Amino acid sequence: MYTHNLDPVLINFGFIIIRWYSLAYIFGIVIGWWLGKKIIKSVINKTAIKFNLSIFDDLITYLIISIIIGGRLGYVIFYNPTYYLSNPLEIFQVWEGGMSFHGALIGIIFGTYLFSIKKNVPTFFLLDVIACVSPIGIFLGRIANFINGELIGKVTSVPWSVIFPAVDMLPRHPSQLYEAALEGIVLFLVLNTLILKMKYKMGTCSYLFLIFYGVFRIISELFREPDTQVGYLFNVLTMGTILSFFMVLSGFVILIILKKKDEI
Repeated sequence: MYTHNLDPVLINFGFIIIRWYSLAYIFGIVIGWWLGKKIIKSVINKTAIKFNLSIFDDLITYLIISIIIGGRLGYVIFYNPTYYLSNPLEIFQVWEGGMSFHGALIGIIFGTYLFSIKKNVPTFFLLDVIACVSPIGIFLGRIANFINGELIGKVTSVPWSVIFPAVDMLPRHPSQLYEAALEGIVLFLVLNTLILKMKYKMGTCSYLFLIFYGVFRIISELFREPDTQVGYLFNVLTMGTILSFFMVLSGFVILIILKKKDEI
């Protein structure tokens, strides 16, 4: 059993505060950008796909904006609509916390689609690359969640349980670390092995990301406390579980569409 005593703040200069969560976003984007270019070069070398790497550099700005807007609106709509309807100006106070992964995902898909239309490049090619590098940011984000002592797990008696004194003195599942392992490490290995070691087929990494992440998140939700303001929907399911179910469903729909397209 471990008692959580980690400080969410890495450095406090008084006039500026550097938090682990902010660094998770920054390093996730920077490392993802670097690896994304490596992946693109690898795909270009073994396929007939033509792609200017500088286009991917331009995409990063779109992604940052899409993550912030999508993640924030997702949290507002999915997790706390009543509160923000009464306090609309607080929607813009992103620094106060409150971001949704599923909202960020929708934002990324929408932003990438608009970018691909503008640059006249295949949307699924860009989404495949994003899918392969996203687990890096997800992993770092979940580690930051653990450091922050947020998104805590359910009470348990397992020997690796963690006590979060800021919440209570009950031993809980370190659900943030479960998600970091599944949604971060395992998902990264699956998708990058597929795109780097096997024959590339456009769209495959995109739908597999939706399916695998959705399944991993549903599993993780079994060990995670539901959001206080939402609780259990239908007395059984968390909001994260429901949204992840639609992720899995969307992944299979894309798989069927791409399969039928190949048969035409």
